[in-house]
Amino acid sequence: MTEVIFKELSYKIVGLAYETFNTLGSGLKEKIYGNAFEQLLKDEKIVYQRELSYPVKIRDIVIGRSFFDFLINNKIVVELKSGNNKYKEACVQLYEYLKTSNLELGIIIRFTKDGVKFKRILNLY
Repeated sequence: MTEVIFKELSYKIVGLAYETFNTLGSGLKEKIYGNAFEQLLKDEKIVYQRELSYPVKIRDIVIGRSFFDFLINNKIVVELKSGNNKYKEACVQLYEYLKTSNLELGIIIRFTKDGVKFKRILNLY
């Protein structure tokens, strides 16, 4: 696969993360970054859901729940993190969210002392 999935929307999301960081700087709690990011989504009229509880099912029976930080346009799961802690675990968690929701793309956005770091994670299966 050579094409970028949801190219324009994912670039817009990452751009809003950079705007969030450029406005607030580093060292804040994840919740503060989330509130600022949410405001920018509203300003840009991007459809989203925040802190979404998503059911995990087998044979139409709910066996658990996943909790997304943001679901953008019912297409992209966005997880926000503050700092560098637990990055690997966050990648695994996001991939699990994609598998259980059958969505194709997730983006982890980290607000660190060195700036914004992001990673696109694909659900190819």
